[in-house]
Amino acid sequence: MEDTIKHHLEGITFGEAQRHRNMAVWPIFSAVDGGPHYMTMKEAMAGGFLTVTEVSAGGAVPELKVVNSAPVAVLILDGEELAGAKQNRIVNTTILLRRQSETIIPVSCTEQGRWSYVSSHFDESGHIAAHRVRGAAKQSVTACLKSAGRFHSDQGAVWDNVASVLEDSRVASNTGAMKDAFESKARDIDEYLGKFACLPGQKGLLVLIDGKAAGLDLVSLEGAYAALHPKLVKSYAMEAIALGGRDGKAIPDGVPQAFLAEALACTGQRFKSVGHGWDFRLEGKGMVGSALVYNKALIHAAFFRVTEAEKAGHMSALSRRRGFRG
Repeated sequence: MEDTIKHHLEGITFGEAQRHRNMAVWPIFSAVDGGPHYMTMKEAMAGGFLTVTEVSAGGAVPELKVVNSAPVAVLILDGEELAGAKQNRIVNTTILLRRQSETIIPVSCTEQGRWSYVSSHFDESGHIAAHRVRGAAKQSVTACLKSAGRFHSDQGAVWDNVASVLEDSRVASNTGAMKDAFESKARDIDEYLGKFACLPGQKGLLVLIDGKAAGLDLVSLEGAYAALHPKLVKSYAMEAIALGGRDGKAIPDGVPQAFLAEALACTGQRFKSVGHGWDFRLEGKGMVGSALVYNKALIHAAFFRVTEAEKAGHMSALSRRRGFRG
């Protein structure tokens, strides 16, 4: 593992577990220097600094155009959803956009049944993809980077997982939109959100769902994490709800320490990021991860627990392949 990533991961400490129904969260703290200043996508859009549109009038599913007029860099997390234009999308990888720049970013569709304009530009939906959708995108983007050097996902696998979230949460959507699942379950999600408050100094979280460690997210700046905390909690809560939302089992001892040890044991490759820095793709037995490093600072890291079958991936149904527009 690259020294910067290892240094930052070894510098984290875990707070006391918070729990609601079938989900538990360990807050993550770190005394390691946070590195360069930046804004989150939500903050940049609220300030009128960020404009996201289709790449052309005709559009292209795997790409969007982002204009950042802010005087600082802007952080977009992998899985953050953009709603509007011709169809809703999630961002395929964490990107630290250069200040005052125009960038073509890689995305995946999370609304299979629509390809028509509802607005000229995108807004941030307020959501990060449900855990299983985000995980599917992360695995396939890693595979594409290793085989072709591109940040493309397996769009069919993303659609399959969006469909499974809708089905498992018993939500009907005319356009197969992941956003509809979040909106339909907003009351339940808010109940989870209310139980997992962002604490002073918190920079990340480790989540357990149905008695199993699901994932870890770490962000370099305390203020940026505070802005992202509700989205991250909702992403994992949507998964917990889709899995039934029943009261959970007893929390096993040593979960945070064991998960962190597995993350530290991951190995991988680095690729030039779409924006600032280097995008590291990390893999271990039963785990996939990614990390964005810039100026010797770990800007964002995410690790997900996966089965070997999930890591191997799968081919999408032909009907979904026919629905893809490139």
